[in-house]
Amino acid sequence: MTSTPHHADLRSQLETLTTEAFRPELAEIDRMPTRDIARVMNGEDTTVPAAVAERLPEIAAAVDAIAARMARGGRLVYAGAGTAGRLGVLDASECPPTFNTAPGQVVGLIAGGPQAMVTSVEGAEDSAELARADLDALGLTADDTVVGVSASGRTPYAVGAVEHARARGALTVGLACNSGSALAAAAEHGIEVVTGPELITGSTRLKAGTAQKLVLNMLSTITMIRLGKTYGNLMVDVRASNEKLRARSRRIVALATGAADDEIERALTTTDGEVKHAILTLLADVDGPTAARLLEDSGGHLRAALAAAKA
Repeated sequence: MTSTPHHADLRSQLETLTTEAFRPELAEIDRMPTRDIARVMNGEDTTVPAAVAERLPEIAAAVDAIAARMARGGRLVYAGAGTAGRLGVLDASECPPTFNTAPGQVVGLIAGGPQAMVTSVEGAEDSAELARADLDALGLTADDTVVGVSASGRTPYAVGAVEHARARGALTVGLACNSGSALAAAAEHGIEVVTGPELITGSTRLKAGTAQKLVLNMLSTITMIRLGKTYGNLMVDVRASNEKLRARSRRIVALATGAADDEIERALTTTDGEVKHAILTLLADVDGPTAARLLEDSGGHLRAALAAAKA
């Protein structure tokens, strides 16, 4: 079958990307013993954290900018296609149970919509217009942040999302796994984690996907730390929606306060199960309503509320 000019151009673009590079030394990997394939694959994976480490300054700068906007009521929005989109949706979906974020505070957009989480939606990733429509449906503001995620750094949906968001005055971050990417160039904060050629040629769900997961973990987790969603390394904003999380809530209060079980039960009962409030009542010896007021005045930062209570 003869390639069209468009396909030929796309092929030449892909051939310049390190994530798409062919590795001749692995050309007979299918003939290797299973354990040897596992060893090679594991060795490949160990290189990813070092690639992320090289971009820590850019990651930290992006986090500080995101946190500043979220502190003003802004939202964190991920936008990507395929694996990158799924990773964004995953990170967004884990923020409410982990950090008790409000509905819609962290959003994952995937090209093609929810059905694209489990099945391929033809042509969705090639549409910058679709990205613009998805963002317009959110009513984007200047306090919001849009993080475009794309291993290649050229996916039209991710690049289009960042370009549209920037034009709307929102903060933009571009996360890619190739250097010199259009996505990083389009964003105010470009993060290029170069993970190199994949074990299976072009399968960017592997090292590139792992790198994206690690960076998204950092963007959301450290942002939430900056927003006071933790006390030390304790998840004091955890939402106790099941028995395991209710048990974890009690353990968190115990670790933060050293209080006896009966004191913890009373504190959680008087604060409607709010971990932060319970800790504050125990450490500052205040009642539930006072704890609520102190936390509201401190913007939800437990350390600041404790300092205010003792002042």
